[in-house]
Amino acid sequence: MSIGYRHRLPPGARPPAAPYASFPHELCIAPRLSLGPDIEVAGERIGSFAAGLWDRPVTSGHFGEQAGYELYLDLLDARRLLGVPIAQLTNRLVRLDDLFGSFAGELAEQLAEARDAAARHAVAQRLLARRLIEGRAGSPKLRHVLGRLRASRGTARIEALAAEVGWSRRHLSALFRAEVGLAPKTLARLARAEYAADLLRAGRPLADVAYAAGYADQPHFNRDFREFVGCPPGEFPFVQDMPVAA
Repeated sequence: MSIGYRHRLPPGARPPAAPYASFPHELCIAPRLSLGPDIEVAGERIGSFAAGLWDRPVTSGHFGEQAGYELYLDLLDARRLLGVPIAQLTNRLVRLDDLFGSFAGELAEQLAEARDAAARHAVAQRLLARRLIEGRAGSPKLRHVLGRLRASRGTARIEALAAEVGWSRRHLSALFRAEVGLAPKTLARLARAEYAADLLRAGRPLADVAYAAGYADQPHFNRDFREFVGCPPGEFPFVQDMPVAA
């Protein structure tokens, strides 16, 4: 999946020295490429970057206006594009220059010249296809477990998933950490929080969200949500600078 985005200051406002907007980096269980001018993410000023999964809150801000392009990657196939296991990017931002060399500049330049969102997507798909390297496919058993975690929105029991593929929980956890960078239980909790965030954006009442997302009770919901998003569910979303169409 890919998106174009733009965030702007209100009319007449002056660009600040510090980041203007402070909002949750989208809770999404996928590695990503982000291409655009400098923004601040997790306290670091950075331009185009790649990021793995995060198991803690991440905020981002901009310096007056920010527009760019983001591409979400398959967890197990991302290494074919990035050239490194996605586990090496867990809780990290890596500049695209460090991963792609001069190709990162070529990609950013052609995206900036594209006339609209559809053209940017076409440019990204064409250029990034050249970067794909041959490599071993992700483990079918690991892919099965990931699919089940997503389909159950994080409520599937890890012991049951391990049994489905003929592994022990310990073996499954070790492979997850090596390939994905997080334990399967952590990924399950992220999937549940991601679903809860989607329901909150849709305007569902807090009590309904806690039940629908499979939390034992409201305190359980509050603790998990705060851990991954950085605020209690009653304060989400807390975006000050709303995006406009790309």
